[in-house]
Amino acid sequence: MRPRQWLKNTFVFAALVFSRSFTDSGAILRALAAFVIFSLLSGAVYLLNDLADAAEDRLHAGKRGRPIARGSLSPRAARAAALAAGAAALAAAFGINLHLGLLAAGYLLLMILYSLLLKRVVIVDALAIAFGFIFRVTAGGVAIAVPVSEWLLICTFLLALFLALCKRRHELVLMGEGAAAHRKILAEYSPVLLDQMIAVVTSSTVMAYGLYTLWPRTRIEISPRLYYSIPFVLYGIFRYLYLVHRKEGGGEPGRTLMADRALLINVVLWVAAVVAILRFFPPA
Repeated sequence: MRPRQWLKNTFVFAALVFSRSFTDSGAILRALAAFVIFSLLSGAVYLLNDLADAAEDRLHAGKRGRPIARGSLSPRAARAAALAAGAAALAAAFGINLHLGLLAAGYLLLMILYSLLLKRVVIVDALAIAFGFIFRVTAGGVAIAVPVSEWLLICTFLLALFLALCKRRHELVLMGEGAAAHRKILAEYSPVLLDQMIAVVTSSTVMAYGLYTLWPRTRIEISPRLYYSIPFVLYGIFRYLYLVHRKEGGGEPGRTLMADRALLINVVLWVAAVVAILRFFPPA
C-alpha cells in the first residue's frame, strides 16, 4: 500500500492553510480525516495497480522487489485488502458529508481508470495523475466547508503535472532501451520531448503561483504579503530539477523529498513562511 507515498495526500491540507483555518481544531480534525481517507484510497489503488503491473514490475530494477511482483503477497490477499481499504475510505467519506463522499468516489474511479487504461495513453497518463491531486485539494476544502481558490487548483494541477513528467523522464532514462518493456507508454516519450514539456510546466507553475499571490481576491481575503513566499517556490522547483538532471532523482517524489535535506528544509521553510505570513499579515 506504499505508506511512504501517502505524503502526496498532504495536499488535502492546502485549503486548511490558505483559508486561515489552521487554528480551528474542528477543521484540523476534519482535514486529518480527509487525509486518512485519501491515504486508504491511495493504498487500495496501489494494490490494484501492482496487481495489473506485476509482470512488468518484475522487469524493473526497483519495482521487482514489490510484494506482489516478487510473490510474497498473493493476488487474492491483495484484492481483498484493496476492497477493504476502498470500502472503508468511501464509507468514512460519505459519513462526513455527501460532497466529500462523491469526491472520494470520483478519485477512486479516476485512479482505477488510470491503472487499467489511462496510463497507456500518451500525455493523458500524466494529466490523469495531475487531476488526482485536484481531487485531493478540493476534498480538503469540502471536508472543512471552505471554498478552494481557482488559482490554488491551477497551481496544484501544474505542480502535480511537473512531478509526473519528471517521474516519466526518470523511468525513461533509468531503463534506457528496456523502458518500453517495463512500461509500454514510455516508448511514446523521449528525454527531449519530456524536457520540453517539463520546461513549459515549470515556467507555468512558477507564474501561476506568483499570480495567485498577487490576485486581488488573495490580497483581500488571505494576505496582501503572500508573495513573500515566492522565493521558496522558485528554489524548490529549481532544486527538484537539479535532482532530476544531475542526481537521477524524481522517480518517486516522496522519496526524493525525504532523501534530499535541502529540498526538505525548503518545503518546511515554505510552510512556515506561509503560516507566518497569514498570521502576521492578515487581510486588511
